Amino acid sequence: MRAFDSFLGAFFMSSTQFELLAPGGDIDAIKAAIAAGADAVYCGLDKFNARNRAGNLDWVQLNGVIRLAHQHRCKIFLTLNIVMLPREFAQLWKLLNQLNNSDIDGVIVQDYGLFMLIQQHFPDLDLHASTQANTHNTGQIDFLAHYGVSRVNLSRELDIDEITALASYGAARNVQMEVFVHGSYCVGFSGLCYLSSHHNGASGNRGRCSQPCRDAYQQTPSGLSYPLNMKDNSAFADLAKLADAGVYSLKIEGRIKQAHYVYSVVDQWRQQIDAYADNKPLAAHSDLLYTVFNRDFSAGYLNGNLSRGMFIDNPKDHSAHHFAARAGVSDFSGFKQIKTALHDVKTDIINHVEQAIAPLDSQPLPLLLNLSGQLGQPLQLTLIRGRGADATVWQGQSSSGLIAADRYQLDDATLAPIFNPLNDANHQLQALQLDGLTGLFLPFAELATLRQQMLLWLRGGKAIKAEVALPAAPQPQRFSGDKQLAVIINQAPSAELLAEPVELYYQLPEALAPQLTQMQALFAENPQLLPCFPAVLIGANFSAAKTLLETVQPAKILTHNSGVAAVAEQLGIAWIAGGQFNLLNGYALAALQQRGAVGAVLSSELSRRQLQGIGAPAGMGVYFSLFHPQALLSSRQCLLRQVIDCRKDTMTPGCLRKCAKRAELRHGSNSERRYIIDKQRGDNNVIYADKHYLSVAAVADLPQLSHGLIDLRQIETTTQVALEPVALVRLFRSLLAGDEGAAARLTDAISNHCQRQYLQGIS
Repeated sequence: MRAFDSFLGAFFMSSTQFELLAPGGDIDAIKAAIAAGADAVYCGLDKFNARNRAGNLDWVQLNGVIRLAHQHRCKIFLTLNIVMLPREFAQLWKLLNQLNNSDIDGVIVQDYGLFMLIQQHFPDLDLHASTQANTHNTGQIDFLAHYGVSRVNLSRELDIDEITALASYGAARNVQMEVFVHGSYCVGFSGLCYLSSHHNGASGNRGRCSQPCRDAYQQTPSGLSYPLNMKDNSAFADLAKLADAGVYSLKIEGRIKQAHYVYSVVDQWRQQIDAYADNKPLAAHSDLLYTVFNRDFSAGYLNGNLSRGMFIDNPKDHSAHHFAARAGVSDFSGFKQIKTALHDVKTDIINHVEQAIAPLDSQPLPLLLNLSGQLGQPLQLTLIRGRGADATVWQGQSSSGLIAADRYQLDDATLAPIFNPLNDANHQLQALQLDGLTGLFLPFAELATLRQQMLLWLRGGKAIKAEVALPAAPQPQRFSGDKQLAVIINQAPSAELLAEPVELYYQLPEALAPQLTQMQALFAENPQLLPCFPAVLIGANFSAAKTLLETVQPAKILTHNSGVAAVAEQLGIAWIAGGQFNLLNGYALAALQQRGAVGAVLSSELSRRQLQGIGAPAGMGVYFSLFHPQALLSSRQCLLRQVIDCRKDTMTPGCLRKCAKRAELRHGSNSERRYIIDKQRGDNNVIYADKHYLSVAAVADLPQLSHGLIDLRQIETTTQVALEPVALVRLFRSLLAGDEGAAARLTDAISNHCQRQYLQGIS
């Protein structure tokens, strides 16, 4: 008997503990998911969601699929999982008021301002944290639970032991764990990838990723043309592990996939889950999963096997190659026959899915309203919703009798404006049927009362919730004090640098646990030195971060990780939200200030104009990075092995702690697009732009700026700095102090830099 069965018996009375969560990029894909047995579907509208390239839905279509899904005991979750620009909140707020009166089952969110606003003003909306929140430690679960989040989609990079620990922690706090189990892998941590944004302003955090990781690059020394292209994720054979881990929702990726793909994948997972629930043997693999689009499969993250076998040097469909290899076919003629056979099979699948979804109707339900009566008698009303055997009927009558018409009478011209509000996203009112009402009338107030009774019936007895007004966002205010400089380093500081009147932060390694004692000693010896925590801190490394905060008790910290922020809040330590919080609006800054943040670094993805529109609440520092190496992608994978090769086939814990290497990567079709892969000792692999970011103009352009930030970590790019660190710090201090010549001296001292994002921003 499985270890988890006792918990299942006590808590889940249905056939299984799992929710099978399917993608729905358009109407047909959603219908396919429902027909194949999905328990829930996540989908997006044409705005505010992280799959801008999907077909997506309009408001009427969304309500139609909600109604259809609920008829089949399936839930619908709406993706609002992008970071928001200030100008978008008015339109977003209108949508939230609509959702508050809909039957939506939940909303999926990334933006911290949106978390706060939904919790405060729309508490009836079930709130889920997107994978874009990059949740991988217990502190992040605490941070999100504060906003009323009921579910967290965990980072895809976690192994089964890490998932188990987080699921147990979440269960004790009524937070469900959701895990991607099938579909595309991202090579970088979600929410921390800026590769597409840097290239053309198409931000992955805004749902516009152009997938440069799937592009061809100049062939690397290791012989690869697609070094960043990973196989697809599939935990199909690992269902029992996920059950034992306590995972609730099994999420399939694929909102840009077609209906036949969604149907096939959901169908196979449905069968696997049902077999588990019935204590039947689980399938080790599925031919159907290999038949529809795939890049071959791996469960390397889940099983803690970060090997080169997780990559494939071809981003296209692997189906024919899989079946050719299994059949031992290597000649062109045989391969062509396999492709032809696969095409025929896929055609059969498409035809089958079309037949399966044909009966599923998501169109608005017709409403037929009949009004009849005679002089002195009550007006009789019959409202029929739907068609045939599924139709439902409401009947009512007026409280007073009909009177002889004077100025108005009960005809189409009078009644249509009164009853047109019965038209909504779920209902379509047909032509009114009037019987015996010529020359008769009823007061408008009573007609309106009857309309309200019908509206209440159509809503299942639920009253319409009053519209909520959008609270004012913090407005940009000119900072009136002396602008300060914050500096990040990753080497032991000199006495001269320590003497500078700046906020001096030391960037901690992601592999913090093995270096905890060393880091504690560093801060004890240099009390003016402040910790800067990285965005990724998993397992023991997050525990080490907690210990460091408890023992060092710094006056202030800079953190890119919300879990560390949660600990700082608990300990009463002032904290600054780092740039990888992806802060694009004043509501997000207000949300973080409520959690103890005393400052925030605005996103470097934004342009000057976009930055100028962000206000901060009173008392909160506004930071912006003026100079830094541009980290475009952070990965738990070994990217160096994909480029310059390595004798190790599989990454080990020692790789994270000990390895320190650098490589270059050039795009296949544009050699000017050059990237640096940098592996610092104790950190994950990071892809950097080939030039540092420099924007001296931001000091004058951004009146709300209270702090300039410069990152002096030793990350080698093509940028050259002709000054020693202390001299550079002093020159940036002069810039912030208003020295008119400082900008020119800085651009002379720093050669081969870039400010593309500051000029182009994001869409």
